[in-house]
Amino acid sequence: MTAPLSRSSIYMHGSIGLPIAMFGYPVAVWLPPFYAGELGVSLAAVGTMIMLARLTDVVTDPLIGYFSDHTHTRIGRRKPFMLLGLPILMVGVLFLFMPHIFGFSSVGSVYLLAWLGIMFIGSTLVYIPYFAWGAELSPDYHERSRITASREFYVLVGLMLSALIPALLPFIIEGPATPRPVLTAMAWTIIILTPLTVILVCWRVAEPAHVKVSRQVPLLEGLRHVGRNGPMVRVLAIVLIVTGGEAFRNALSLFFMRDYIGVTGVGMLYLYYFAAGLLAIPGWLWLGRRMGKHKAFAICMAAAASLSTIAFFLVPGQTQIFTAMFIAKGLCFGGLQFLPLAMLADVVDVDTARSKGKRAGTFFAISGMTTKLATAFGTGISLNVVAFFGFNPLPGVVNGPDEFWWLTFAYAVIPSVFFIAALWLTWTYPLTSERQKRLRGLIERRNTRLAQEAAINRSAD
Repeated sequence: MTAPLSRSSIYMHGSIGLPIAMFGYPVAVWLPPFYAGELGVSLAAVGTMIMLARLTDVVTDPLIGYFSDHTHTRIGRRKPFMLLGLPILMVGVLFLFMPHIFGFSSVGSVYLLAWLGIMFIGSTLVYIPYFAWGAELSPDYHERSRITASREFYVLVGLMLSALIPALLPFIIEGPATPRPVLTAMAWTIIILTPLTVILVCWRVAEPAHVKVSRQVPLLEGLRHVGRNGPMVRVLAIVLIVTGGEAFRNALSLFFMRDYIGVTGVGMLYLYYFAAGLLAIPGWLWLGRRMGKHKAFAICMAAAASLSTIAFFLVPGQTQIFTAMFIAKGLCFGGLQFLPLAMLADVVDVDTARSKGKRAGTFFAISGMTTKLATAFGTGISLNVVAFFGFNPLPGVVNGPDEFWWLTFAYAVIPSVFFIAALWLTWTYPLTSERQKRLRGLIERRNTRLAQEAAINRSAD
């Protein structure tokens, strides 16, 4: 049996979640109005460029996952890729979030596409191996939930910090928190925190000892194993639907809150939202222990769909009602963040038992690719839909009732349809705690036998 992890290792490893959140949130919420409202790129083009940039992950994610599974160095399998990706990610953030410091007062679609692509490649190099490493830290069903919850705790702290920046900026710059100063402040925060956490974790947290596997699984054969892994296919479908719905809503959130409802303190409202998500994590963790991660996730989605649908019936000026609903949705956000990732860590055991290989990197790469594609298409399609029906985010432009109806419909109703579509897949998910324990027993017995055979071979030599 593997010894339990120390709390310090779990919480230190999770700290990389903090900068993960700090570039995901601004790309989803602040980047579209910055490029469409201040840099002269059309709203439809912004959505299309985000979608196209994410399509590169179809190639890069599986390759990086595969190579990190099959790379062995003195510092581990995952750490070299994370350290390689750091400078690429930082340069991408710098040029994407702050083109004005390089003298660009306006940019085109190609500029946006190029620097999105560079940032995404850097993030893939850092985060695909990082998530795979997290899945390998422990074989235990419930300890994996704690590892994932620790990481998502930091993610929510990072999101709260991201929300705090636009909330405090008006007091610092003595002016409104428009997208440009918000993204500038976020960029410098990311550039400081990301190297600090990644280097610290690579230095202080050990990767699990390498266990010789029965065989190395080639890439194409491994992808076939993924296709035959029923729980994995189910998780991917759930992630695709839920993430697509969240991305559809996130891309329109600032426009809906600011231009339709009339919310003035958007940054402070997001701070309340992420704080609610942070406070809710222990509750979702408890519910997952009581009834299983998948059923807790289904309940979370049902609540999110209900709250999102109610938002369709709000009218301009109902800021207090919207604030209460938005904070309630934040409670669901905590579960939406960590429960599917905890489920995915268990899915890797099914593959290990069947293929006799250790391929967490490949699995998290495919999951990451699915998440990114869902985010890309959710973001791209939503921005193109509201642009097609005439919504214009430029300052001074007055949008009419028809434009706001489509904005409200896209923000509130369409994400609810996504959540409802994923409910049945989640509630009937087959990989329970009992089944995972049986799989771990099979894997542990095989690893013990391989270790004994290796010891016999060494003594014979």
